[in-house]
Amino acid sequence: MAFEIDARINPELMGLAWMIGHWEGTGNGLNLGGEDHQFSVTVDFTENGGNYLHYIMQIFETDDDGRPTESLGMETGFWRPKADGGLEVVIVHPEGVAEVYVGKIEGAKIELTTDVVARTVTADMSVTGGHRLYGNVESDLMFAYDRGTTEHDLAPYIWARLTRG
Repeated sequence: MAFEIDARINPELMGLAWMIGHWEGTGNGLNLGGEDHQFSVTVDFTENGGNYLHYIMQIFETDDDGRPTESLGMETGFWRPKADGGLEVVIVHPEGVAEVYVGKIEGAKIELTTDVVARTVTADMSVTGGHRLYGNVESDLMFAYDRGTTEHDLAPYIWARLTRG
């Protein structure tokens, strides 16, 4: 699906402009036991004239027909591109975890690695690090998120292919 870049967009966001909008589809993940599961996912990237994008991802369990039923999780944050093609991303989870990622924008590919992970005293997640890949493939948004925890080394966690909604 073709999309048009708003001429009023902050010029610092041009490297991320293809991501702006609503994305949805299905994804897969591995639970702690290593079993594969499918889910429904929506991702929104919005801008308000600033030099950053606001990001929100929501994941849902699905019924037998693939329709979303129950929330499995969400995260939100800010994507801050740099003039040299670098990227800083701050992502927070309602379970009490905040992650700071650093990475590079290389055309339609974005690679991020955690710089800092902070957890509240009562955090429900034991995240210690992450690696994320995002890309524009045939006009779809593809992403993969590898996650490390206090119990497991960095390993594939979730991945999806989403279409612009």
